[in-house]
Amino acid sequence: MSKLPTVSSEKIIKRLLKAGFDYAPIKGKGSHIALVRAGIQGEKYLVIIPKRNPVPKGTLISIIKQSGMTRGEFIKLLE
Repeated sequence: MSKLPTVSSEKIIKRLLKAGFDYAPIKGKGSHIALVRAGIQGEKYLVIIPKRNPVPKGTLISIIKQSGMTRGEFIKLLE
């Protein structure tokens, strides 16, 4: 397994937007941003990202799971 990078919420948001995510119709409240994407088979992925620098490792793992990507795909997206 690849080691998770230390990354800010701003970088995660920028990269997910480039990967096809869009801001959710009802955005996150306060210190969180909500992004949404429709999958190939019609499934929807909702990712909630806290505004933190850096994002804690446990939170980053949750963001990866919510995005529907593998850990490797997500790390490659951040490069």
